[in-house]
Amino acid sequence: MTPRGYDQPLFILPFDHRGSFETGMFGWHGALNPEQTAQIAAAKHVIYDGFKEAVAAGVAKDKAGILVDEQFGAAILRDATAQGYHTACPAEKSGQEEFDFEYGDDFAEHIRAFHPTFCKVLVRYNPESNTAINRRQSARLRLLSDYLQASSQSRFMFELLVPPEKAQLDRMRGDKKAYDLQLRPRLMVEAIHQLQDSNVEPDVWKVEGLDRREDCERIVAAAQRNGRDKVNIIVLGRAESNERVREWLTTAAGVQGFIGFAVGRTDFWDPLVAWRDKKITRESALAEIALRYEDFVEVFEGASKAAA
Repeated sequence: MTPRGYDQPLFILPFDHRGSFETGMFGWHGALNPEQTAQIAAAKHVIYDGFKEAVAAGVAKDKAGILVDEQFGAAILRDATAQGYHTACPAEKSGQEEFDFEYGDDFAEHIRAFHPTFCKVLVRYNPESNTAINRRQSARLRLLSDYLQASSQSRFMFELLVPPEKAQLDRMRGDKKAYDLQLRPRLMVEAIHQLQDSNVEPDVWKVEGLDRREDCERIVAAAQRNGRDKVNIIVLGRAESNERVREWLTTAAGVQGFIGFAVGRTDFWDPLVAWRDKKITRESALAEIALRYEDFVEVFEGASKAAA
């Protein structure tokens, strides 16, 4: 069964982060009380309002979307759906090294409850890593893939992270940048092939940024191999600097098969921290988030038009 694919421009503002909000943003550990849960939900509403301001300012609504979790963003998901925005919702447990479902065997029930445009998973998958773990992850992911193709209107968005194994990093003398440039692109291709061969069929791959055009082309070829012509790719931000993300978007936008991005913390983290610390107003925070998101849209669309 081949995937449906998705081939329209797609500019996602992701804020489905859970663990990083609890510990990184607010410094909380353990089970949250209702007041803490409400505080995180309120912070996510600031991001959502920034997204809406960007659309009001001119970002094309049919290209714009949000990625937010059910735990803290159920009300946002419902409003975004009612407003006609593209929505994405995660299916994975937050902060796990090995993929598993947030809601266990009830994953389908939660997808049906929100009918997001995309059901998203974040998966750490190194093809040269532990074979048993990769096999277990692939089996769970195939369950989701089969369900989405057969029974759901939601498409499948797959966020692929390829963290280095110790031996791989040792080969690069501990240089993470060298790993990203010299090893990770090949491992990404191998990971995509292995997952496809396990009948895991995303409609959109969400991948870490690449520095070279030829590596972007190889990733597209992997994603679209054997008749998967409508499967396309978006670039994630990895909480990198504005300058770094702009470089990745410019490189990717020039390659057919890259249709957009999903950049989150680079957009919202600093403004949100400043709002949390009462250094800026809520209105200033969401305005800054909107401007950053708009800027990345302009970077990607400008580079795409220049390449064309």
